[in-house]
Amino acid sequence: MKEAIQIIKSYSAIEAKAALILGSGLGPFADTLDEKVKIPTAEIPGYPRSTVEGHEGFLVLGYYESIPLLAVQGRTHYYEGYSPAQVSFIVDILHALGIKMLMVTNAAGTVNERFHPGDLMLITDQINLMFANPLIANKTAERKAVDYYTASYFDKVEEIAMDLGIALKRGVLCASTGPTYETAAEVKMIRKFGGDAASMSTVPEVIAANNYGMDVIGISCITNYATGIGRDKLSHEEVTITANKVQKSFTDLVRGVIKNIFVTL
Repeated sequence: MKEAIQIIKSYSAIEAKAALILGSGLGPFADTLDEKVKIPTAEIPGYPRSTVEGHEGFLVLGYYESIPLLAVQGRTHYYEGYSPAQVSFIVDILHALGIKMLMVTNAAGTVNERFHPGDLMLITDQINLMFANPLIANKTAERKAVDYYTASYFDKVEEIAMDLGIALKRGVLCASTGPTYETAAEVKMIRKFGGDAASMSTVPEVIAANNYGMDVIGISCITNYATGIGRDKLSHEEVTITANKVQKSFTDLVRGVIKNIFVTL
C-alpha cells in the first residue's frame, strides 16, 4: 500500500477529501475536471486490472469549481475473477489518501416496475447477494450495524435533483456476482426481498468504505428492465447506450452534489 500511495502522490500534489467511483458509461465525467491528472491504475502495485468495456482504468485527480476531487474512472468487478478484497482495494487506497466522503455510481437494472430506463436512483440501502464480504480475514474490521449510505444526505441530494429538474427515485440496490444477468425467478426473489434495482458492483466498495467510517452517497443509473419485466434481451451494449443517454442529467446531479455537499469538507 505504501508504494501505491507514493506512486499516486508522485503524479499530483492535489489533496482531495472526496472521491467518486464511476460506473458503466459514466466515466467521462472524470475528463471534465480542471487541471486533471490521469494515473493509469496499471502502474499502481496490487491494483486489479479492469477488463470490462466502459471501465477505462484510471485514477483522475482534479478540481471542480476549485473543489479537489479524486475520480475512479473504471472499477473492477467480482465476476472478473477478483476477490471482494481486491475489488475494494480502491477503497483502501482512498482511505490511505485521506478521503472522507465517497460517491459511488453504477448502472443497474430495475426490479421495481415503477422505475424505467433512464431514471436515476438514490441508493438508500443494499442487499448483498454476492454472499461474499471484503472484510473477511481483515483483523481490523469492526462489527457494526450502521447505515451504509449516509441517510443525513438523502433529503439534500433530492433537493439538489429537484432544483435541477431531475426526478430522482429512492431505492434499495441488490448486487449479485454476475457476469450473467438475473433470471426472471431471481428478479421476483429480489423484489420480495425489498430490492428495487439489480447490479453486479458497488456493494463490496460500500462495505469497505463503511468500515473506514466514510460518508457514502450512492446513485444508480437505471439502464434496463430486469429479466421478466422488459421484453428486450439484455446486453452490456444496451446498458452503455442508456448510460450515455442520461449522461447529462447524471453529470448535472454529480456536479450539484459536489457544489452543495462535497464543498463542506
